Amino acid sequence: MAVKAFVSGCAGTELTGEERVFFAVEQPLGLILFKRNCDSPSQVRALVDDFRNVVGRRDAPVLIDQEGGRVRRLRPPNWPDYPAPRVLGDIAVHNAETAMRAAWLHGRLMAADLHDVGITVDCAPVLDVITPGASDAIGDRSFGGDPALVARLGRAVADGLIAGGVAPVVKHIPGQGRAAVDSHYVLPVVEADLDVLAATDFAPFLALADLPAAMTSHTVFAAIDPMNPATTSPAVIRDIIRRRIGFDGLLFSDDVSMNALAGDHRERGRAIFEAGCDIVLHCSGRMEDMQAIADVAPLLSEAVRRRVDRVTAIARETEPLDRALARDEFQALAGSGRVEA
Repeated sequence: MAVKAFVSGCAGTELTGEERVFFAVEQPLGLILFKRNCDSPSQVRALVDDFRNVVGRRDAPVLIDQEGGRVRRLRPPNWPDYPAPRVLGDIAVHNAETAMRAAWLHGRLMAADLHDVGITVDCAPVLDVITPGASDAIGDRSFGGDPALVARLGRAVADGLIAGGVAPVVKHIPGQGRAAVDSHYVLPVVEADLDVLAATDFAPFLALADLPAAMTSHTVFAAIDPMNPATTSPAVIRDIIRRRIGFDGLLFSDDVSMNALAGDHRERGRAIFEAGCDIVLHCSGRMEDMQAIADVAPLLSEAVRRRVDRVTAIARETEPLDRALARDEFQALAGSGRVEA
């Protein structure tokens, strides 16, 4: 089937007639869900199934941002609560072994929740290394300021997600922990030199370069490309993400609608593809903008299709889990970062 290289959102808790026609005709790779799309487990499952039926692909990826803390689209009372990643980082300062086990359980339990409703891709973990003076846009979404610790905790969360049949998407490659402003609203510019970036910001992504998927940062790295954010920079994607970091997995853009990017949606989409991103991510559910991205999105190339296959294969296998015991263990390990059934 001819599939296009973009992922789209939708407006509400069920597909509209217009959305159904759009998805059937334009064939986006997948769907991404937000809080506006998630009311109850049965409703989310029905929405996910409906999307896959409309596009005619039972393995079409369905994505969500479920990090824990303030970035979680599935929320109480219908889903368990999970702490921010920083909670895991704080535990690691005192007991690394406890933190690694808690991080694995964090990923595994979230994967169980996602698997229940048919979601197969989690846009997590965040591998951004936080630095003093950075915007709160990342904040406690980061495990902390030690690149080695961020890598270890990120690996544990990713392994937990994979064990539960959910593909992780590490973000925001090659790093957004220095951004002094929020890329949802303005374009961050990082002035650090390449050696500093390599030793800190890039390091967790290098350590986890074998993982199947990543999401780009809408941040300018002046030492590499002073004109373009990573998402639209051929130099950053080719020379840093693909070569220096060595990431060969599926590369998603961050949301194409964020104000850090310039131009209209067609111009943004073209720039992202021309820079070397595999998949454009469009999140708002606004039909006019969805259509603009669809108009410029190419069909999946063979190379991109192979990367997609790595992602979709993860959903086909899950390891057994006693969820009640896992929740109890996580609560005992994480303390204030409790998971309530």
